[in-house]
Amino acid sequence: MKERLSGRAGIHAAIRDSKAVFFDFDFTLADSSVGIIACINYGLNQLGLPEAPPEKIMNTIGLYIPEALVALVGEEHRPKGQEFFDYFTQKADEVMADGTDIFPAAGSVIPNLAAQGFRVGIVSTKYRYRIESMMEDAGLLDYLEVIIGGEDVSKHKPDPESLTLAARKLGIDVENCVYVGDSHVDAGAAQSAGMSFVAVLSGTTPAEVFNDYPNVAVLPGIEGLTGKPFC
Repeated sequence: MKERLSGRAGIHAAIRDSKAVFFDFDFTLADSSVGIIACINYGLNQLGLPEAPPEKIMNTIGLYIPEALVALVGEEHRPKGQEFFDYFTQKADEVMADGTDIFPAAGSVIPNLAAQGFRVGIVSTKYRYRIESMMEDAGLLDYLEVIIGGEDVSKHKPDPESLTLAARKLGIDVENCVYVGDSHVDAGAAQSAGMSFVAVLSGTTPAEVFNDYPNVAVLPGIEGLTGKPFC
């Protein structure tokens, strides 16, 4: 694990020493909150539960969907997690693409990292096929060498399985990879995997939360990865 470095030069040094950069999706590369809120409340309605306020749902984005149910309505509803997941997925097939906006910075950061020779990928709890479709629509799919979605692992973040799988698919040691994410779940996964972590504040997680996790930088957003000598 690389130590935290300060300033743009430090960020670049941390990335320069790596071979791959993996991104979380929701609130790191894109804002899917409109679609996620619709899907969560649809699932709650189907279970006969009251809808959750948007601000509460926003704080669950990035969690595996059954875990989001528990966070929203309590541990006693954990047995309904798979049913809730199925309802969420059903609605997501209808609304998620239109309810997601790829951050403009992704259109420059991802191609520029790839042009510099870094292996670039996405590691998310969102379904891989959905990410692939949205990144293709954004003209970014060809820059991505690996996408790990929720259907590809049996254990979800903050478990390290998805990150270690991404590194393994590229044949790169986890110590030579950087994970960029917006939440404590992402930070915890990187820590468990032994992977360097760059936090971005484009989600709902306050900066101070990342003080509890190893990280090489805390940035306002992925645009903080740009600038010479890299992007």
